[in-house]
Amino acid sequence: MSDSLAVIAAAWGVLMAISPLLQIRRMVERRSSADLSISYLAVLMVGFTLWIAYGISIANAALIIPNSVAFLVGVATVLVAFHYRSGPVTDP
Repeated sequence: MSDSLAVIAAAWGVLMAISPLLQIRRMVERRSSADLSISYLAVLMVGFTLWIAYGISIANAALIIPNSVAFLVGVATVLVAFHYRSGPVTDP
């Protein structure tokens, strides 16, 4: 039973981890990241890093995989946010 729960939780964790892709899509469509808190993402990324480290320490893929995906998507979100904060965008 606990193995099944781990698989379901890990799968749901991956879905949660990729949900910031919706925020990336919004930033790209609007060409702005003004409504995104990078500090919030930084706090989450520290948490993901801690969960990854804990998962590695107990050899638990159900912790490692979704938190690794979340961390990578978080990095991508921050990079896109910084791209749109680098200066004003002018329309051609």
